[in-house]
Amino acid sequence: MMADCECVVIGAGVVGLAIAAKLAQSGRDVLILEQESSYGSMTSARNSEVIHAGIYYPAGSLKAQFCVEGRKALYAYCQRRHIGHKRSGKLIVATNDAQARELADIRKRAVANGVTDLHYLTQAQAQALEPSLACVAALLSPSTGIIDSHGLMVSLLGDAEANGAVLALRAPVRRLSRVASSSFFQIETGGDEPASLTSQWVINTAGHGACQLASSLSELSSTHCPEPLLSKGNYFRLQGRAPFSRLIYPVPEPGGLGVHITIDLAGQARFGPDVEAIEHENYAVDPGRSDKFYEAIRRYWPGLPDAALTPDYSGIRPKLLWQGEPYNDFMITSMRDHGVPGLINLFGIESPGLTSCLAIAEHVNQLSR
Repeated sequence: MMADCECVVIGAGVVGLAIAAKLAQSGRDVLILEQESSYGSMTSARNSEVIHAGIYYPAGSLKAQFCVEGRKALYAYCQRRHIGHKRSGKLIVATNDAQARELADIRKRAVANGVTDLHYLTQAQAQALEPSLACVAALLSPSTGIIDSHGLMVSLLGDAEANGAVLALRAPVRRLSRVASSSFFQIETGGDEPASLTSQWVINTAGHGACQLASSLSELSSTHCPEPLLSKGNYFRLQGRAPFSRLIYPVPEPGGLGVHITIDLAGQARFGPDVEAIEHENYAVDPGRSDKFYEAIRRYWPGLPDAALTPDYSGIRPKLLWQGEPYNDFMITSMRDHGVPGLINLFGIESPGLTSCLAIAEHVNQLSR
């Protein structure tokens, strides 16, 4: 008996596309199933488009490993494929003495992750780079940058399709089961053209739906299925041009990296994300949340004009609850973890998932051998 497809990748976000491209380039037969009408239209389209250096994550975590590896691979890939990007650098700014003391711990954590190019700046040195900045000290990260995330996904999909992969849009996976007396999966899709097919491998990169999809497979123990924990981040757009040439980040806060400023390749400045706990997906941006944005931003940019912020967009972090506690790392599991041959689950692929996509793809390729 032969399966209809060797590898099915469920979810066509940036990580799913990177995995599909890597598998196809390795000679695998790949089908990508995406429930939306376009690829990369959910989490992958709702982020800051930052190439992270790998500074904040605990040493030995998957986030630390894949961010550092992925950042190097991503810059090289962008250069080869002429994808819009800029190694703009960023400043992590302390606005009081207590935060200034935290900079040493941030730098130590970065070094443990293999990020060795952070530079400590005094107030005068930081303001020499960014005169409109208010701070008492800062860390300069020259390897942080920005990227055209849509251009990246176009390129990854092109790589996948050039090597025989096929993308099916409006094809939500309704049911995932094992074929009796075989090692294959039965995959039933809905959408415009419902279908049923078999596959030897299933790569679950379904983003917000990954936990629910995994838990639907009866052969997978519930002990290997974390619970989704949705955390919304809102962004506000700056009217006019920002007086900064680099990304500006405050010292991190619980639940996120704080309200920071990113400047895209077109020069448009955005602030965010904040942290908003939600129970259901909701992408509306409440204009009333701007009050806290003004307060946070003026700690490092006191010159922010009144009425300069307008609601822009929001994203939802696919965070996890694991054994009743928040789980703050990527969770990538395979047969050696859960005992189900051919199944690879990717849970909690939030930031720095964009930066890490090529490294995650290489890891999944190795797990599927």
